[in-house]
Amino acid sequence: MTTTELSWIATTLIAARPRAVAALLRYFRDLDTAEEGFQEASLRALRHWPEQGPPDDPLAWLILVGRNAALDELRRRDRHDPLPEGDDGDADAALDTDLAEQLDQSHYRDDVLRLLFVCCHPALPLAQQIALALRIVSGLSAPEIARAFLVGERAMEQRITRAKQRVAAAGLPFGAPGVRERGERLAAVGAVVYLLFNEGYAASGGTAYVRVALCEEAIRLARLLCELFPDEPEPAGLCALLLLQHARADARLDADGMVVLLEDQDRTRWHRAAIDEGLALLDAALRQRRIGPYQLQAAIAATHARAACAADTDWAEIDRLYAGLERLRPSPVVTLNRAVAVAKVRGPEAALAMVDALAGPLSAYFHFHGLRGGLLTQLGRADEARRAFADTLALARTAAEAAHIRLLLDRLEAHGNGASSDTLHAKDERCSIPS
Repeated sequence: MTTTELSWIATTLIAARPRAVAALLRYFRDLDTAEEGFQEASLRALRHWPEQGPPDDPLAWLILVGRNAALDELRRRDRHDPLPEGDDGDADAALDTDLAEQLDQSHYRDDVLRLLFVCCHPALPLAQQIALALRIVSGLSAPEIARAFLVGERAMEQRITRAKQRVAAAGLPFGAPGVRERGERLAAVGAVVYLLFNEGYAASGGTAYVRVALCEEAIRLARLLCELFPDEPEPAGLCALLLLQHARADARLDADGMVVLLEDQDRTRWHRAAIDEGLALLDAALRQRRIGPYQLQAAIAATHARAACAADTDWAEIDRLYAGLERLRPSPVVTLNRAVAVAKVRGPEAALAMVDALAGPLSAYFHFHGLRGGLLTQLGRADEARRAFADTLALARTAAEAAHIRLLLDRLEAHGNGASSDTLHAKDERCSIPS
């Protein structure tokens, strides 16, 4: 199997997972059975696709093979219909692909959103709802979810396990929630879509700095939420936020794969159609005069989008919007993001005072140390800046992040205390993660 084939199969499996698991859950109404069925189908895909070529509809293939594998496993457990010994893969090799192709995609195309609402069941604590949905529906790993919540991996694994146990013990139904239940679960589902996008926007590991497929899936789900809740402003605010953030994707890395900070990005590479759609959605949401956290964050992203160049950015307006967000949804990450605007409006010393107060909750947060290093550099405190950047480097999650911090350290070494202000590690304005 070539590296290209492996890469294609891995990408296909990741992309198919949400819909496949959702379809299997609809069939079996059991989380573990659905997950195990998909895992077995993935293993068989790795065995058979390189030899026989991929099926015309990989998603349909995975659903059928996963369903059959799960049924076989259930039969083994019940000892009702034991299978003959031998390689089960032979049966899959003979899978009737025509049957797979006959599956009507309309049967499962909305399963992802439906499953999000199912996982966000009010019988579970909110944090467990979101964690479970990110694991089951979006396929994020426990470490990835842990980093989104700024908690340890073990704590997150325990949280997901407790959620599954609670679902099993309570016998929670996996039917599609009605209109009233969907409204009650909207906030949690919105949070899942938001965190899914965050993982795509700034990958917490692996080789890619941006996971475009996750960003696009989150935007697709946000658009569906807008259709489901046309009279609610927050889904429109969320969709606007994701579109405005993702519009900058092409400008966030240079030709060598190096991180390009927001103020240095070539704005002609920003995706104009996405910006226009995001601005229109935000304007429509704001006209309803029911301000929410997503609308405020979208308004911050819109302020950047409307600036023709970095120098035109209205940092006072961004500071004001972040202050509103702090009141509405206080979080150390929100305050950290606000500190970037404060540095522009009131100077690095005021911003550093805000940042230093966050040392407790954000001590293991990459952007905390990066911003602190940039502010110290601006203040001419080179030794402290060097230590802050060293802490940042230790927390880098991708090669691009690590390379960017090494570049800042090299500049610091070259210029010492006289480092220019453009070394400020102003974050590429990203979504803030709720604590």
